[in-house]
Amino acid sequence: MSKAKSDTRSDKISPDLDTPTDLEPAAVSKISEALNVLLADAFALYLKTKNFHWHVSGRHFRDYHLMLDEQSDAIFATTDQLAERVRKLGGATLKSIGQVGKLQTIQDNNEDYVPPREMLRELMEDNKHMAAAMRKAHKLCDEHEDTGTAALLEVFIDETERRTWFLFEASRQEGSNAA
Repeated sequence: MSKAKSDTRSDKISPDLDTPTDLEPAAVSKISEALNVLLADAFALYLKTKNFHWHVSGRHFRDYHLMLDEQSDAIFATTDQLAERVRKLGGATLKSIGQVGKLQTIQDNNEDYVPPREMLRELMEDNKHMAAAMRKAHKLCDEHEDTGTAALLEVFIDETERRTWFLFEASRQEGSNAA
C-alpha cells in the first residue's frame, strides 16, 4: 500500500490484507464505513428477529414463528456478503460483538414480554430503517462509481422491502383478529 493511500485511510489495513482496487482510498473508507454500519444493523436485526421468533406466543404462533425464522435466516445471509464486499474493496470489517454494539442503529429489545403485534410492528419499522440506510449507502456507492456494492444493495433492498411487507400484512392480521 502506498504511503499516501495509508495516510488517507481511517481504517489502517495491514499490507497483507490490502486488497487491490481501482476505487480511491477515500471512497473505500466511506463505503466500508457505511457497509459496516449496515453489517452491525444486520446482526442486531438478526438477533432481534430470532429473539421474537423464540418468544412469540398466541394463536398465530406457528405462522409467526415460521415467518420470523425464515426472515432471520435471510437477514443472517446478508452478513457474509456485506463483510466480504468490504474486504473486496480493501476495507476492514467488523471484528467483534463490541463493534456491532458501537455501530448498530437498530435498537435492541430486551423486554421480558412483547405482544405479537408489537413484535411484528417493531420489526417492520426496523426493516424500513434498514432499507432507508441501504438506499443511503447505495447513493454513496453511485457517487463513487462502486457498481458492485450498489448492485448487491439493490438485491438487499428488495429483500428488506419484502420482509417489511410481510410484517405489515401479518401485523394487520394480528390487529384485526385480536380477541
